[in-house]
Amino acid sequence: MTTPDQGPQHTRLAMLTIGAIGVVYGDIGTSPLYALKEAFTGTHGVAATPENVLGVLSLIFWSLIFVVSIKYVVLIMRADNNGEGGIMALIALVQRATATSARLRWFLMTLGIFGAALFYGDGMITPAISVLSAVEGMEVAAPALKTYVIPLTLGVIILLFIVQRHGTARVGALFGPIMILWFLTLAILGIRSILRYPDVLAALNPLYAVHFFEQTHWAGFFVLGAVVLAVTGCEALYADMGHFGKQSIRIAWFSFVLPALVLNYFGQGALLLHSQGITNPFYELAPNWALYPMVILATLATIIASQAVITGAFSITRQAIQLGYSPRMGIAHTSESEIGQIYIPFINWSLLFGVIILVLGFQTSSNLAAAYGIAVTGTMAIDTILAFVVIRSLWNWNWVITALGIVSFLSIDMAFFTANTEKIIQGGWFPIAIAMIYFTLMSTWKHGRIILADRLAEISIKFAPFMQALIKNPPQRVAGTAIFLTSSKDAVPHAMLHNLKHNKILHERIIILNVRFHDVPYVADSDRLEIETFMPWLFKICVNYGFKDQTDIPRALELCAEKGIPIEIMDTSFFLSREKLISTERPGMARWREKLFIWLSLNAGTAASYFNIPTNRVIELGAQVEL
Repeated sequence: MTTPDQGPQHTRLAMLTIGAIGVVYGDIGTSPLYALKEAFTGTHGVAATPENVLGVLSLIFWSLIFVVSIKYVVLIMRADNNGEGGIMALIALVQRATATSARLRWFLMTLGIFGAALFYGDGMITPAISVLSAVEGMEVAAPALKTYVIPLTLGVIILLFIVQRHGTARVGALFGPIMILWFLTLAILGIRSILRYPDVLAALNPLYAVHFFEQTHWAGFFVLGAVVLAVTGCEALYADMGHFGKQSIRIAWFSFVLPALVLNYFGQGALLLHSQGITNPFYELAPNWALYPMVILATLATIIASQAVITGAFSITRQAIQLGYSPRMGIAHTSESEIGQIYIPFINWSLLFGVIILVLGFQTSSNLAAAYGIAVTGTMAIDTILAFVVIRSLWNWNWVITALGIVSFLSIDMAFFTANTEKIIQGGWFPIAIAMIYFTLMSTWKHGRIILADRLAEISIKFAPFMQALIKNPPQRVAGTAIFLTSSKDAVPHAMLHNLKHNKILHERIIILNVRFHDVPYVADSDRLEIETFMPWLFKICVNYGFKDQTDIPRALELCAEKGIPIEIMDTSFFLSREKLISTERPGMARWREKLFIWLSLNAGTAASYFNIPTNRVIELGAQVEL
């Protein structure tokens, strides 16, 4: 019997589960469009003999069980950072787990950042292969329409990226129902085929996978490069955990998504077992009258799958900025109620540029499949390593159990990764190149900021002696409040020194403001501020943010009124330092990386814009720093 309190809880869980089906499972849910097809028609496809069909189906089924169900849905989703998931949350957990080992921490952080960089490659390939494979269904219905596939695909993709600046709040409400219809359609088409040829269910036996390798040897091993396409989208399960919660994601997977996927793959397999000349088993499952509706539904589903990856790229970028791995960028919040709905123009147009190149360069979904596996398998292997570091160090699991777990899952990941390495020359180089570019940018920015902080510390003045000098020789005071932003906790802000040096004045109230980002997703308003009072007119305030918090300094300063320090923003001047960086021969970074860091700094968004400070209240004072 349901109590009154349980009713709303069940309703909320149901809504979250529907939302998870719409957003979380878009990527993995559109894999039936191309995964099984590639195993038999791709570059390294095998002949569609009964033994091979049953072997490949068995591999797909047990990959869904071991990789998605056990590793991600059951195990890795337990490694949450205050409810948040994704590789950036995992990096934050690993930072805590390796606090006493600098070398191990450096290695794992480097690995984690490369995993995040791989996600950008995935963010380009997913829209390209998903939309292209959906639109290719027109060829099945009418081969004469083949010439329209590329233009229509580009039109859909360009429109998808153009509407990003308007946010996904309105169309997001449609995601769940559309994807529910999509998965129901997958299941119905699969059941329809399985009922005709029920012998395909023999592939549930894992021995068919073993026999497949015994018969095909290396040719069968490389088919894993197609099998892995069936488990793309695992990172989305983990990354979107904070939006929907573990319970709803698990319910959606085990009760709805997994059965629908398995039924459809087995339905396609049944068709391959008993029909000749099948080139696109997904669309050939549908009756002739349903082909055009299927193309439309598949295109909508792939747009949703692409939307989830694009949104994920925005989210990872914001987290990277706040964890210190990326320069500040312009971030637009597209919803007043949902903090996670953001739009980053630079990332949006970069992804679109990459997607257009992919579609024009590779032309077909089969060609793109060669580029897809590397990014996916690389990210999965990195997730496994980082997760088991957390399992051992933070959860204190037994060494034997931890070792068995990491060896088992990493063996599967590395088998998939190795099977995809031969695709590098066929297109797998593209996501690697994209990942290397983003990794170089993020690692250079992180290391450059550390060096810059060291250089600024060398020329800084400690706060205590400065205050003593100020008391002995007080400067002229002017009305108003001055806030000096600084990244140092103990040194006098350079902007404050320059203001004294050139203007020889101080405001009647001084606030030294330090912003700190923590390795937790969110910081509660009750913990937002730390205030130190040095004199009735001099305060040091630290504003704390999590790596998913919205950075809004004026809003944070409103909380000062509760502490007895009311601040009127329009009567306040914000003083910011802006460093002019010069590359030198001093030890630190290679000269080319110093120049790259300088270029990134010049093109970074302003602190005023990033912290939402009114531009008409900002005064910037420059300083020259040699790296």
